Amino acid sequence: MATDLALLLVRAVLGAVMIAHGWNHWRGGGRIEGTARWFAGLGLARPRLQAWLSVLTELGAGALLLAGLFTSLACAAVLSVMLVAGLLAHRPNGFFVFKEGYEYVLVLGALAVGLGAWGPGEYALDHAADISVTGWAGAGVVVGVGVSATAGLLGVFWRPQRTS
Repeated sequence: MATDLALLLVRAVLGAVMIAHGWNHWRGGGRIEGTARWFAGLGLARPRLQAWLSVLTELGAGALLLAGLFTSLACAAVLSVMLVAGLLAHRPNGFFVFKEGYEYVLVLGALAVGLGAWGPGEYALDHAADISVTGWAGAGVVVGVGVSATAGLLGVFWRPQRTS
């Protein structure tokens, strides 16, 4: 029971963080246009498309995590978003988040992999539907799908600035 409540808490917090992040990319300060400009500055082609894909991925993964539905795939989406952010936006700034480093995205990405291994717990739609992808298989789905999605996105859309 304590483990299932802990997993519910982890899913709820990670899901709420992703929903807030997606909402901010969509409706926050710069709205979708500001998010698109930011993505363009990171070297991503078709930045408006990237902004919308980011919003939909973050909102969708967050909602799935809150429900505990397709948890491994939702965690893979979180990992992919964090990998893209970590590699393109935060890695050049070092580790610490207060210096715009990758500390925060590393924690969220690692938590997504861990949640994939642990599973969603008893208080989840996955449990009610008898969908059980946990342990090495759950972590493997998260890492495999998350890394593949990141590689695909970067391979198709990332056009880094050339330095002279």
